[in-house]
Amino acid sequence: METRWLEDFVSLAETRSFSRSAQLRHVTQPAFSRRIQALEAWAGVELVDRSSYPTRLTPAGQTVLAQALEIIGNLQATRNLLRGHQNQTQDMVEFAVPHSLAFTFFPHWVMDLRQRFGAFKSRLVGLNVHDAVMQLTEGSCDLLIVYHHATQPLQLNPERYEMISLGSEILAPYAKADGDGRPLFSLPGRSHERVPFLAYSSGAYLGRLVDLLLKQAGEPLYLDPIYETDMADGLKAMALEGHGLAFLPGSSVKHEVRARRLIPAGSALAGKPMEVAIEIRLYRERPELARHPKPAALALWEFLRAQATAPAGHHA
Repeated sequence: METRWLEDFVSLAETRSFSRSAQLRHVTQPAFSRRIQALEAWAGVELVDRSSYPTRLTPAGQTVLAQALEIIGNLQATRNLLRGHQNQTQDMVEFAVPHSLAFTFFPHWVMDLRQRFGAFKSRLVGLNVHDAVMQLTEGSCDLLIVYHHATQPLQLNPERYEMISLGSEILAPYAKADGDGRPLFSLPGRSHERVPFLAYSSGAYLGRLVDLLLKQAGEPLYLDPIYETDMADGLKAMALEGHGLAFLPGSSVKHEVRARRLIPAGSALAGKPMEVAIEIRLYRERPELARHPKPAALALWEFLRAQATAPAGHHA
């Protein structure tokens, strides 16, 4: 038994849709379905009536739902209780950050912040987007840094959570350079010579943005998906070896582009640029609702909010 199976099951009970819950849980639909089946195998009975639409629970499923909600609530209460004993970490600001930002944006951002704000202690937990958001909603971190795009908003209640924009970057296609300094692969490709495509897993946040870009392309694209992962750094490593073309955030490839090891590999197609600007956001639980507010995290937030509202070119 894994507790995430119970969280999956509660999500399915709320949405009554395998596809919607898979999207909210940031996994593929087949993977989500396997996890529900694993819970049913553990329980020994069918919990979901798959013959109905929208999906509904069986009587046994309704029983398990009530127990799942209680178990998840008790586990969260226990975690919050334990966190309340961690007085020795009151000066440690804990960040939850998706992998794609943890390895690239975060180190430079913290170094710049130390120069402007002053020294502070930080702990980073690198996760996928869903689990990073869960860290915040479960009270397991002080601050959450994530990507944001209007087409893929996070399900965070603004009455409970507040946000500061930290900037933006561009998600665009890149490929290894050939001997003449040109990309080995570039869009749109040809019907008889498809571009080897290094893709994000379908449940990945950046993968959904890439899918949107590809669907909105003004002309046919000839791509041959040969590899997928949910980590931008994994795609970058494959692109650097010359395996194919990958859509990567600008912060993750700035050194490789400067050294000409990776080259932009997609121009405007039918007048539409094959890139998308994505915002980088910082979230926290509102102080009046926070379970364990830390003075260090509060001070850091107030500094960043003042910076965000200061006139352009002026640091508060």
